[in-house]
Amino acid sequence: MHPLHSLLAEADGFTAPAADDALWQRLDWLDRLELRLPDDETSPVAQALRRRREDVEAAHRALYAALRGAPARLRALLACPPEAATPHAAEGFDARDELLAGVLDLPAPAAPRVALAAGMVAYQPTPVRHVLDLLARAQLGPEDELVDLGAGVGQVPLLAALCSPARASGIEIEPTYVAAARAAASVLGLTRATFVCADLREADLSHGTLFYLYTPLRGPLLDGLLLRLRAQAQQRPLRIGGFGPCVEVLAAQDWLRPQGPVQPHRVALFACTVGAEAPPAT
Repeated sequence: MHPLHSLLAEADGFTAPAADDALWQRLDWLDRLELRLPDDETSPVAQALRRRREDVEAAHRALYAALRGAPARLRALLACPPEAATPHAAEGFDARDELLAGVLDLPAPAAPRVALAAGMVAYQPTPVRHVLDLLARAQLGPEDELVDLGAGVGQVPLLAALCSPARASGIEIEPTYVAAARAAASVLGLTRATFVCADLREADLSHGTLFYLYTPLRGPLLDGLLLRLRAQAQQRPLRIGGFGPCVEVLAAQDWLRPQGPVQPHRVALFACTVGAEAPPAT
């Protein structure tokens, strides 16, 4: 069978209304359609596929709208990834990121207003599966607060507030990103997710039990941030989660103890060993 006829036959098997997890099948179908259907294809089967694509995309929009008012359904869907989900040992994005983007439906942030200083790293979202992996290992309780240092549009705090009983906050220097994050929290009704517009060199770090860094700073700026976190760890038990190049720096700190193995392309979790009693190793 010709690939386009095969895709059309597969789409004919979609049912509506479908179970939530049919989303993964439809997203995979859309990805394969994008690869196989040329823009200039005018055959009857191509026209039928374009109509079916419109139907599938409309079904997704309806599901995303429903999930905004049903956090339990969204959590269940995020916890039930497609069989072909990208493994943890990779940094790319997968269908779970498409799901969250569809639910949040954020407009593109306005042009950045703040010029990044030397040593500041441009925002890059953490893939959803890595955030869920961190939350599964951290086992946050209602007494905890996750603080995302360099939160961008807020994906990590939003998922923490959605998928755990903890409070979550994000610190971000770019005001347009903060506005987008606050809008997303409002859409999802996540009152436990808050966002502050501040420079990490000066931001208030006196709250939080788990600080998360996707390498927001490098060099002397990162060293200075870690000194500030070390001072906080002398006051109360803290943990630090790191992703990206900063993990190597975190692993070299004599006041941090890895909780579990430190693996490439996976969020690393560390307990602070100075001052207040540190959490036990896991």
